[in-house]
Amino acid sequence: MQWKNYINDFLSYIGAEKGLSINTIKAYGTDIRRFCKRAKKVVVEEDIVSHLALLKEQGLASSSIYRNLMALHVFFRFLRREGVIEKDPTELLDLPKIWQLVPEVLSGEEVEALLMAPGGEEEEGMRDRAILETLYATGIRAHELCLLNVHDVGENTIRVLGKGGKERIVPIGEEALCAIDAYLGKWRNDKGEKRPLFLSKRGKRLNRTTLWERVKFYAKQAGIEKEISPHTLRHSFATHLLDRGADLRVIQELLGHAAIGTTERYTHLSKKRLFEAFDTFHPRQ
Repeated sequence: MQWKNYINDFLSYIGAEKGLSINTIKAYGTDIRRFCKRAKKVVVEEDIVSHLALLKEQGLASSSIYRNLMALHVFFRFLRREGVIEKDPTELLDLPKIWQLVPEVLSGEEVEALLMAPGGEEEEGMRDRAILETLYATGIRAHELCLLNVHDVGENTIRVLGKGGKERIVPIGEEALCAIDAYLGKWRNDKGEKRPLFLSKRGKRLNRTTLWERVKFYAKQAGIEKEISPHTLRHSFATHLLDRGADLRVIQELLGHAAIGTTERYTHLSKKRLFEAFDTFHPRQ
């Protein structure tokens, strides 16, 4: 792929036909060239996500990361319209999805506070405790959790339906299993195999909107000031495993990543935490 020529054509296009300012054109050019320096011949969605995650780790402001996303979105849309590529890798990406994929990482203390936030013996609290424990214990995606059925929970694993309809088996810890059993045992009499594991107040399958709302509610209850979502627990799950020496390929399998490059973004976080710990605790710093 001759990126340089296409970038020049694109910048000429947005200058002549879109009427963008010189400063915006210059910024778009910088953003796109930075991406293309490490881009493969065929760019896929995960490449965009990994790039934006790296920018976040490098300390770029949210506004700058947003501009990078917009620049790449307009660039690849241009390439598709010109017949250079068959599929726009940014087509299904929007800002909310990006922030799901590159969220904050919770500390161990923050995770504990979040998991303990749902209290009492009421149905909603016991359900939500089971949900939070499951998200952190397994690292599954929000939509994967919503798709879980009662029969997907085994003795020490859960069966997850991932992207593209691919199934995978994921280990699940005792704390999460106990929380699930407590919720089902006290509040669920409908344990048929095809019944959803987590139900809404109306008895329907829990949806992602409600899941997001509950996670944010308990984050506030726990006094967590970071902007988090269900995906934050997935991100924390992977980062904490890596911090404790888990193999990257194992984490890739657990997360259901098709490409190891997507999983590798966690190494950026782990290295950053390593240096932060060194600067904080080394006696000669």
